[in-house]
Amino acid sequence: MNQKTKLWLGIASCLVLVGGIIFGIAMVMLNGDFSKLSTDEYETNEHVIGEDYKNILIDTDTADIVFVPSESAGSSVRCYEEKNAVHSVTVKDGTLVITVTDTKKWYDHIGIFNSTPKITVSIPQGEYGTLSVESDTGDVEIPKDFKFSSIHISDSTGNIKNAASALEMISIKTSTGYIRVEDVSANTLALSVSTGGVTVSKATCEGDITINISTGKTQLSDIACNSLISNGSTGDISLDHVIAAEKFDIERSTGDVRFEGCDAAEIFAQTDTGDVVGSLLSDKVFMTQTDTGSVDVPKTVTGGKCEIETDTGDIKITIE
Repeated sequence: MNQKTKLWLGIASCLVLVGGIIFGIAMVMLNGDFSKLSTDEYETNEHVIGEDYKNILIDTDTADIVFVPSESAGSSVRCYEEKNAVHSVTVKDGTLVITVTDTKKWYDHIGIFNSTPKITVSIPQGEYGTLSVESDTGDVEIPKDFKFSSIHISDSTGNIKNAASALEMISIKTSTGYIRVEDVSANTLALSVSTGGVTVSKATCEGDITINISTGKTQLSDIACNSLISNGSTGDISLDHVIAAEKFDIERSTGDVRFEGCDAAEIFAQTDTGDVVGSLLSDKVFMTQTDTGSVDVPKTVTGGKCEIETDTGDIKITIE
């Protein structure tokens, strides 16, 4: 190691040491409270809704969104928000509109941020029109106290939990995050995730349930629908007491497909690297194909078609 390299390494070590000493002194002065290092400024604004509305539209960036039943007959929106990213709350043409006005400069995105903006929507229990939510990085939570004509939620990076039902469609999409739907009824249910996971429990759909997922697990339980259609790249899919009047259409590139007490008039399941195993409730005419795996299915000759394909996985199905 030459002298010049040794000199620069010595300078770097000294700078690291000085930085550590300064940080330690700062922590002592702040009594170890990291939140006091935050560079963001927040405020809480309360909006009381005095006009009638049927639909709800929310368009925000980083705020978490939570719906709660109001304790009175009125509606209100509480926004815990950054001072330079304030939300407006208005009623336009029968729609409660909540939008953010971001006045940040580029340098406002540089700093230490310890808080998360939050929008709390307090509305009376009951039925409403269309719910539309657009968010970038916030979580969304809707309890079972409400019912809408339709629900449309789109998020980039955030988790979504929905227990509200809809007369028509429930459509939920997130790029990176988890979707949890429980105890709902709808005409159709459409869920889409790039990287994350999907959990659906206690759901009833007169129409189809479609689930598209790139990377992540899918867990379905106690579901009744017309058809279940699911496509995915990497991740297992588990079905526990899922009943479809018409068909299961399930495809995975890498992942297992598991049935437990499930049934449909016709079943198609395909996975490249993974097993297809479990139990069905009625006889099927089995058509199976695997390249390197084993096959163990009942030798029934009645019932709907059950077509199962794998490349390197086993196929094992029983009839309860």
